[in-house]
This record gives sequence, structure tokens and C-alpha cells, in this order.
Amino acid sequence: MGVYIIAEAGVNHNGSVELAKQLCLAAKEAGADAVKFQTWITEKIITRTVRQADYQAENTGNAQSQFDMLKKLELSHHQFREIKAYCDEIDIQFASTADEPDSLDFLVDLGIPFIKLGSGEIGNIPYLRYAGSKKMPVILSTGMSMLADVERSVNALREGGAEDITLLHCTTNYPCPYDSVNLRAMNTLGNAFSLPVGYSDHTVGIEVPIAAAAMGATIIEKHFTLNRHLEGPDHLASTEPEEFRAMTTAIRNVEAALGTSRKAPTPAEMEISQVVLKRIVAARPIPAGKLLEPEDLSVKRSDTGLPASVWDLVVGTVAKKDYRVDEGVEF
Repeated sequence: MGVYIIAEAGVNHNGSVELAKQLCLAAKEAGADAVKFQTWITEKIITRTVRQADYQAENTGNAQSQFDMLKKLELSHHQFREIKAYCDEIDIQFASTADEPDSLDFLVDLGIPFIKLGSGEIGNIPYLRYAGSKKMPVILSTGMSMLADVERSVNALREGGAEDITLLHCTTNYPCPYDSVNLRAMNTLGNAFSLPVGYSDHTVGIEVPIAAAAMGATIIEKHFTLNRHLEGPDHLASTEPEEFRAMTTAIRNVEAALGTSRKAPTPAEMEISQVVLKRIVAARPIPAGKLLEPEDLSVKRSDTGLPASVWDLVVGTVAKKDYRVDEGVEF
């Protein structure tokens, strides 16, 4: 299986099922393997007094509490059933991040292909154990964490029973400056835990996820919107359909270019080598029976003659026949 590309619609539906469906179709047309939302019951994930993150307040232009913001964006389980049915109809995988156990139960029953846990669940030991108990593939984002935090979280998932775990390197900043990405940490995660790794991107543009794919990311997750200028906390740091399509095309091209680790000529190179790689030819007329000396031989592009790589094996042998100038020399 190639790089799995997730269009992170998140809360960019703005509380509208119809907008959510438009996001699903646009993600399908842009080449995503899955479109992912976020599922929660506001009262179960946040107190009423937590302020918005600075980027949320700036992007929404609203000084409301984080509770009030999330409540306006919350979709019901019934609405998610409708969105899932639409995804099935247009043949794109539906996924959603479950932010608390009740929503996780609902999504598992709904038939999600994997459990996605956001960076906010790093260190949430009881919930991680509960997610692990579902014994489904788990994708865990690792923003805002040290390696030790990830280790505790992976251990909790395994204690619950999870076996198939993929870690996503992530920098929780919207939008994320390039000098805060630290893509090499993706390889650190893979080496530390011997688990598949991917990348959840919050940068502007598509260069970084393409680079992550070139570095071996198995999953790319990228925020996705129909219009970056829509009202809402995450639109501004999201990718619009045309840009997302360019990203998926580039990732597929990079994926094809990576090939295997075997160093060998391609079939096309084998054909070209016949007229490009140098061969041993006669530098001057050579009579049969002559001991071949370096001065008798030359290396040129030719369609006859031994490869130049066997020069040392040819020098010092006896000419088996008469050679004209530029005629290919053979054993």
C-alpha cells in the first residue's frame, strides 16, 4: 500500500452537514484516500471557562470561550451517520477523530477504518487504554510532546490491547512556520518505537508534506477546506481543493520515484547503455597475435567491443584477429 492521504476536514464544516458533504466530494476529487472529521460531545471534553487558543480567537474574530466555539461546531451522531453514508456513496473512506469515549464507541459502531487520536490525547492514559481495548488500528498524532510522553502514550495503547499503531509527527501550531516543523523528528519516532510513522501537517503550502512522503511517511494528513476565507478557527491554515490535488499528485509522483533500495539499471537505461557506455576499441591497426599494450587500445562509445570496465583484463592478452582502427576489441 502506498502513502495514505487524509483530507483533514476537521471542523471546517462549520456545523453544516451540507458543507461537510461538499468537503467529502471535494476531497474525493482531490485524490484523498480518506476524509476525516472530529467527533465529540462538548460537555464531555472541556470546561466552560477554557479560553480559545490565540489562533482560534484571531481566526474567528470572536472572544467567546472555547466551549461556546466548539458547541457551535459540534455535529450529532445522527448527522455523522448521514455524512458516513454519503462517503460510502461516493467511495471515499470516512474517518473521524474521537475526542472522548462515547464518541469513540459511536464511531467504532459506525465502521471507521481506524481510530484516530489527536495530539491532545498524548498522556491521556485512561482514554488511550480504552482506545487500545477496541483492538483496531490506531493513528496517534504526537504534537506538543517529548519522546517520553509518546512512550507513555504508546505503552497505554498497548496495555489496552492495541497492536497496530502508527505515529504521526506533528507540530501543533496553526499555521506552523517552516522552522518549527522539524521533519527529522519523524524518523526519530520511527527509530525509537519501531512503528510506522507519518506526518500531520499544519504549514501553509504543500512542500512539507511532499518532503515527508519522500522521507518515508506512510500517512499524510493535511487540513482541508473549500475556501480558506470562510469563517471558522481552522480554515486559514487549511488547503483548498486545487492545492490539495497538486499535493496528492506530487506525493504519488514522489512515491513512484522512491522505487526500491536496489541499485540497478532500469530497462530503459539498459537500452541506452548500449550506445552510451564506453567500450574498448583499437587505437591503431593491430595484427593478430600481437600482445595488446595500452597504446594499442582506446575507449570510445561504440556498438562493438568489450566494456571499458574490463580494461585490465584485456591489456596483456594476445589479439585473436586483425583489428582495424576503432574496431571493437573482443576476447
